[in-house]
Amino acid sequence: MQCEALSYRPQASPQLPGAQSAFNALCSARGCPAAAGPGTRAGGCGPGPEAAAAVPGGALSPQHRPPPLLRRGSSVPGPEMALVLWKNFLQITMKRILQQRRLSLYNGAHGYEEELIKKKLQQFSGGSIDLSKEDNGIAILTLNNPKLMNAFTGTMMVELQERVTELENWKDGKGLIIHGAGNTFCSGSDLNVVKEISNSQDGMNMCMFMQNTLTRLMRLPLISVALVQGKAFGGGAELTTACDFRLMTPGSEIRFVHKHMGLVPGWGGGARLVRIVGSGAALQLLGGAARVDPERALGMGLSEETLPSSDGTRALAQAQAWLSQYTEGPAAVIRAVKKVVTAGRELPLEAALRTEKDIFGTVWGGPANLQALVRRPKHK
Repeated sequence: MQCEALSYRPQASPQLPGAQSAFNALCSARGCPAAAGPGTRAGGCGPGPEAAAAVPGGALSPQHRPPPLLRRGSSVPGPEMALVLWKNFLQITMKRILQQRRLSLYNGAHGYEEELIKKKLQQFSGGSIDLSKEDNGIAILTLNNPKLMNAFTGTMMVELQERVTELENWKDGKGLIIHGAGNTFCSGSDLNVVKEISNSQDGMNMCMFMQNTLTRLMRLPLISVALVQGKAFGGGAELTTACDFRLMTPGSEIRFVHKHMGLVPGWGGGARLVRIVGSGAALQLLGGAARVDPERALGMGLSEETLPSSDGTRALAQAQAWLSQYTEGPAAVIRAVKKVVTAGRELPLEAALRTEKDIFGTVWGGPANLQALVRRPKHK
């Protein structure tokens, strides 16, 4: 059988970095030399033993294998066949990226060796990341290093990753509040750690590690809030952008101070900030290392609300009350809402629509849907 489909080489999507290389990998894994270059035709385009490695998330399950028209003996013209194959593969890949929130942004090809990086970070101890999960489905994550304004030590970076993993496995969760101990949020990285990993490779490793962790945090099926009390500087400011919402207390401030350290954001905060406030405002905040108080944050859309109290205990209770208006209801429905929004934010439109359809299917006819129909058959 000749691989007519793969004689057509679709262009890599600008919204899926590495899409062309992934396409090539799929061709190779299926035993098709067409991956070698454009216009090549070859036989034996059946699934190869390494096919699982070519698709993020593992082996192609039956429902994810190419449809019959793409298999042996197909008489579909080459370009049409290639287009269907490409759309099918793109849909599978994007869906896996969304569904598998632990999927790393980086791998060995980027020089990323996670276990070695964690071992290095764990040399710098101090502080902790504490997590409590409430019966109402809201978790409280506390940055606990008040002696250093909750600055991240190496062990705290590793613990944050562990807490994110725990939250990914919490099936009853609906919401998350991140705050700092001692009435302040976070002053970024512990300078003692920064000095010890000041060479370029160690800095890049820490950058990749934290980008992976905060991306997973952002993709949690939990509606998340950063409760900003006191200072959120540098990496602390970046952490707030990984949450869905930001609440500030009187006298608090958010400040991207990276410029004064001769740096730019490295934990993904720059890219996320642009999506929150727009490129112009992001340039002002990053280029001017500007202090953002509650009033300014509210005006530019960086904060949703200024809470009445700056006292730690009362502010946390107020944040929980604020968040509960969005987390009230069955966990399955709230988590589905967050997944739909995540898909809309991160995926191309067609892929987001298909994902929304799939998520819709998980709640249609479910317990909450059926109970609602019995309780309120019509909207009033």
